[in-house]
Parts: sequence; C-alpha cells; structure tokens
Amino acid sequence: MTDTTLPLEGTPLIAPSSTDHPMYEQVADACRSVYDPEIPVNIFELGLIYTIDINAENEVNIKMSLTAPGCPVAGEMPGWVADAVEPLPGVKTVYVELIWEPPWGMDMMSDEARLELGFM
Repeated sequence: MTDTTLPLEGTPLIAPSSTDHPMYEQVADACRSVYDPEIPVNIFELGLIYTIDINAENEVNIKMSLTAPGCPVAGEMPGWVADAVEPLPGVKTVYVELIWEPPWGMDMMSDEARLELGFM
C-alpha cells in the first residue's frame, strides 16, 4: 500500500516564487541568461523556471522543467542555472531541482518567447 497524499483542491500545481524578496529580480535575470541550445529563447521566458524560492538566509531553491524529458541537455541544464545564479552577490547556496509535474507546455511561454518563435 502506498501513502500518497493528494494535493488539496485549489493548491497551485506550481509553487509560488519569492517575488517579494529583494534578490528575486537578480536571480530571475540570471536565469534569463541561460538558453536551451535548440531554441533561441532563454529558459525563463520559455517558462521552464517554475519556482524561484529565496529564504531569509539567501538560499535559493529553483524548480525547473524541460521542454521534453528526452531533452539532450537534461543532465546539464540545472547545472547551467546554478552556475548563473551562484555568483550573484549575497547568494548563499543554490539548489536546482528538475521536476516533471506539471509537464511543460507551450502555454507556459511568455508573450516575448511566443513572438520570438513566431507563434504570435
């Protein structure tokens, strides 16, 4: 028997980011510097960064996904994100977790990404 707890109704599928933290924009900009090598848009605008959680000790936890589980850079991209964020002044530690739920979809892209890729 498995003990799986179902999320409560109304619980968001993607945890909210720490947008009110003073370092949030710097961390988001660092994520914007990382590109999927097969798509000419940064991973933040693609919607691959699901959550940026920054605690009071400036420990940064990022949850991200990929466009597909078989992505050729699946093993490398979380490291690229960590390498982009770690050098920021004040960042204590960075942990990047690759998640698959909810699955990424084209509806997660920003308008800028859609425009760049010709979907608008």
